[in-house]
Amino acid sequence: MEILSQYGFILMLVAAFFGFIMAYGVGANDVANAMGTSVGSKALTLKQALVIAAIFEASGAWLAGGEVTSTIRSGIVDAEAFKAVPELLVYGMIGSLLAAGTWLLVATHFGWPVSTTHSIVGAIIGFASVGVGTEYVHWEEVSSIVGSWVVTPVLSGILAYLIFMSAQRLIFDTDNPLAAAKKYVPFYMVFAAFIMAFVTVSKGLKHVGLKLSTGEGLLLCLGIALVVGLVGKLAISRLKIDPEADKEMHFNNVERIFGILMIFTACCMAFAHGSNDVANAIGPLAAVVGIIQSGGQILDKVALDWWILPLGAIGIVLGLATLGAKVIRTIGENITHLTPSRGFAAEIAAASTVVIASGLGLPISTTQTLVGAVLGVGLARGIAALNLSVIRNIFVSWVVTLPVGAGLAIVFFYIIKTIVGA
Repeated sequence: MEILSQYGFILMLVAAFFGFIMAYGVGANDVANAMGTSVGSKALTLKQALVIAAIFEASGAWLAGGEVTSTIRSGIVDAEAFKAVPELLVYGMIGSLLAAGTWLLVATHFGWPVSTTHSIVGAIIGFASVGVGTEYVHWEEVSSIVGSWVVTPVLSGILAYLIFMSAQRLIFDTDNPLAAAKKYVPFYMVFAAFIMAFVTVSKGLKHVGLKLSTGEGLLLCLGIALVVGLVGKLAISRLKIDPEADKEMHFNNVERIFGILMIFTACCMAFAHGSNDVANAIGPLAAVVGIIQSGGQILDKVALDWWILPLGAIGIVLGLATLGAKVIRTIGENITHLTPSRGFAAEIAAASTVVIASGLGLPISTTQTLVGAVLGVGLARGIAALNLSVIRNIFVSWVVTLPVGAGLAIVFFYIIKTIVGA
């Protein structure tokens, strides 16, 4: 307790700095994954993707990032174990931020798309195991999180497969693909808009002081979705397309229409990613700030300080802008060949899965969800459409991430503990 009162402000500054490094790593590595399909399908240039991601990642983190934050902050380790020595939890959370941030920057340097969620959860398990003992880790909570890492790629893959096959049946396999695209694409836009609006209204707006009933929220989401659909229909109708062209040209024109849709789904994916993965950076930071501000008490619920969510949002945007291009091509170009229609199916399936998980408070891996969705689209075209060696390397990097995060967190935990003199 004396250490926290003596060094509390310094520890808070250190935690904020390492939280920023972690958010920077999230931006550099994970946001690249979120935008990879847009760039890989040529729907967006790299610069356009960076601008869109910056706006919507920050919005998602600010508006809808609080629900998952509580799971990362207090759901993985039994806080009761630290009540006698709260400083150990502070050292551990700071060490976890540094460990996960360090691994993300190393992985980004080599262009490996790894899971930021794996990194931080592994780090928290690591320090808790040596700090107070493995019996204080909430293994049932951990197992549900790990289970979600398996289930969500499968779900997003199935959803992406179904969306892509529906587009194939309703649009590409018809006698007039162009007319079919003009007819059905706005409905896809409505679906995507509803998903994104629903999580914002139901979970995110609490953090800006706006509380709506379930009925009001659903009506608002439906209204937003219908407006987006109408705007999309207007944008598609303004495309200059020759109706007398052959069917091959019609397919190209349909892909142009899906290119418009990809811009919208890129916004969805960036928002979804910001809402879920900002927690990886600010969850441990919120725990540290809460303990220090309460004079060493470990509370079940901690109000997020006004500066914590913006810090995470800014870190994510800067990481994306400076290092994002290193990883962005792996998912967008190397797993399977993506066109705008395929990229749309993968991206909206992944966005839907992530926002639903975020609303339920599950800190899933965006990387795994998106890879699952891209695999689903690839499988719709047959196993030969997939680059199996790239997929193997991605899976190996996932397996390595959790133990590396745990190992680094243990090392940093002991270093911080030694420096402070506890």
